[in-house]
Amino acid sequence: MRTLRTLPALFRLSMAKAMAYRGELIVWMLTSTMPLIMLPLWHAVAEQAPLAGFSQSRFTAYFLAGFVIRQMVGNWASWTINSEVRTGALNRRLLRPIHPMWAYATESLASIPVRSLLALPVAVLALALTQAGHLARHPLLWVMAPLAILGAWAIGFFAHVAIGALSLWMHQSIKVVEVWSAGFFIFSGYLVPVALFPSWLRSTPDWLPFQYQHGFPIDLVTGALSVEQAAHALGAQWLWVAILASLAMLLWGRGIKRYGAYGG
Repeated sequence: MRTLRTLPALFRLSMAKAMAYRGELIVWMLTSTMPLIMLPLWHAVAEQAPLAGFSQSRFTAYFLAGFVIRQMVGNWASWTINSEVRTGALNRRLLRPIHPMWAYATESLASIPVRSLLALPVAVLALALTQAGHLARHPLLWVMAPLAILGAWAIGFFAHVAIGALSLWMHQSIKVVEVWSAGFFIFSGYLVPVALFPSWLRSTPDWLPFQYQHGFPIDLVTGALSVEQAAHALGAQWLWVAILASLAMLLWGRGIKRYGAYGG
């Protein structure tokens, strides 16, 4: 209950921080523009004929939706934790009467309104260019969409907290972030839609968290999934949320004990 009472003030503080450091935030936002770069490349590929069901207009819907969703679910908690462990700023955070994980979460969520200023024009452009032809039509899909986007954010957040917590054992865990990012770029549908994977590789993303962090929300809002397929994928997504949340809390709890034992 104390945490719930504190959250509104924590959100206001995090939003003020996001506005104060909006230049840095814009730089982070610009690092997620790869879908806009990939769009003309795949447009050229589909110029002659659709590729695995992807026409030029569907590629437009996919990558513009991908850009918007990426702005809404981006996370950098691992970088923050690594920096705070290295500089000792984590000590001050641990003295506060609220778990640091709540603070990291609100800092990420509070930046969404600022990032939306860039994402909203792209969303309007996507709607204008695709003329709603590649948007989900069943109302249940739109009911599931917020849960899918929240789940995508939660996967990224808990993965980053878990990776950041590894810095409590080692000098820093940035290299692990790079490994996670490599898996994301390959298997999430960020660079190449999973539907275009060769047949021998197409089922692999279903067993990894990356597709549920990016490709699944895109397929849901662009109408590429039936209600049954979306419901099944949503269940798998939130299973990954539970797994990564448990891992993050385990690594954080044990890491903090070690951090305190060595006089952190």
